[in-house]
Amino acid sequence: MKIIIDHVTSKEVIALLEDHLHSMTLHSPPESIHALDVEGLRKPEVTFWSAWEDGELTGCGALKELDNKHGEIKSMKTSPHHLRKGVAKKLLLHIIAEAKNRGYSRLSLETGSMDAFLPAKRLYERLGFEYCEPFSDYEEDPNSVFMTLNLEQPSV
Repeated sequence: MKIIIDHVTSKEVIALLEDHLHSMTLHSPPESIHALDVEGLRKPEVTFWSAWEDGELTGCGALKELDNKHGEIKSMKTSPHHLRKGVAKKLLLHIIAEAKNRGYSRLSLETGSMDAFLPAKRLYERLGFEYCEPFSDYEEDPNSVFMTLNLEQPSV
């Protein structure tokens, strides 16, 4: 699998992101959806990656800089044809490595509290993320959970 910086222009990537946004509407009320749209992923403070294998899109993920020590994971999505193949884990490890390279001390995320988000939460837990209070501009929301990873711990 090859992970590349992506400028969110290919029809495959845009379709996967549209699927991501649509799936959010199936599980979360509109006021609890914090996924970025295509334009949001093209902002200068966001780095977006797509993952490819044999010319086929397998997934995507992004890193948003909140400040010079804190990043946020955004738009983690595995292609429906590549579920349970380790795509999300490889993308997440790539994003964690990039956050460390940037000198971030903390990497955080928001995800849904519903059962549909359980596989994602389990992956984050396995990689050392812990539940936390809302960060940045987020507020308490029964439909959201917040997680963070301390990048200054040597075990990460």
